[in-house]
Amino acid sequence: MAGTSERYSFSLTTFSPSGKLVQIEYALAAVASGAPTVGIKATNGVVLATEKKHKSMLYDGTSVWKIETINEYIGMCYSGMGPDYRLLVKSARKAAQAYKMAYGERIPTVQLVQRVAAVMQEYTQSGGVRPFGVSLLICGWDDGKPYLVQCDPSGAYFPWKATAMGKNFISGKTFLEKRYKNDIELEDAIHTAILALKESFEGQMTAENIEIGIVTKDGGFRRLSTGEVKDYLDNL
Repeated sequence: MAGTSERYSFSLTTFSPSGKLVQIEYALAAVASGAPTVGIKATNGVVLATEKKHKSMLYDGTSVWKIETINEYIGMCYSGMGPDYRLLVKSARKAAQAYKMAYGERIPTVQLVQRVAAVMQEYTQSGGVRPFGVSLLICGWDDGKPYLVQCDPSGAYFPWKATAMGKNFISGKTFLEKRYKNDIELEDAIHTAILALKESFEGQMTAENIEIGIVTKDGGFRRLSTGEVKDYLDNL
C-alpha cells in the first residue's frame, strides 16, 4: 500500500485512493516541525507568542519579525516556512487596505481570515504550485470582542480559545487545556502563553529568542518590546 500512496504523493491536484491530497499532509508536516507558536484569547484581549530561533550567536535578527501587524487591530504569526509566511502577510495587508478603501472602515478579523484562507486554498488545487508550508494564527478585536483564528495549508480555518502549533504542539495544547479558564485576563494569558512555549522550548528562554504580540480594545495590536518581554520572563 505504501507504493500506492507514493504514486500520488507528488501530485498536488490528484487525490490518492484513500481520499487524501498527500502534498497537503506534507505541508502540515512542515508546520509541525516549525518553531512553537501559542495563541490565547482572554476576556480583554488576545496574546500571540512564538519562539524566534537564532541559528548562530552572530545572527542579527533585529529587523526580522515573526509576529506581524496587518492593520491597527489585527496581528498574525506562523509556524512553518518563513518565506511562505511573508507572501501571506503581504496578501493579508493588501486585503485589509482594499477593504478600507472600498468601505471606509476596518476589515473584520473573520473576513480577513476568509480572504487569506481563500489564497491558501487556491494553492491546493492549482497546477504548477505547491501548498503553503505554514499555519497561521490571526488575532484581532472587532465588535467589542477578541478573536483568535488558526488557518492551515489546506485553507481550513478554526476559531480557538487557546491553541499551540509547531514543534511539540500536542504537549503545548495539553498544557493549555489544563491551564485555560474562560474568564482569563490578558496579563494571566501572557504568562500562560510563555509557560506553554516553555513546554517545547529547547535551551534558555530569553527576551531575544521569543516574540509576543497582544491586541486590546484600546491599544489595538502591537508587538511587545524586548524590555517588556524580559519583565514578563523575570516575573515567571
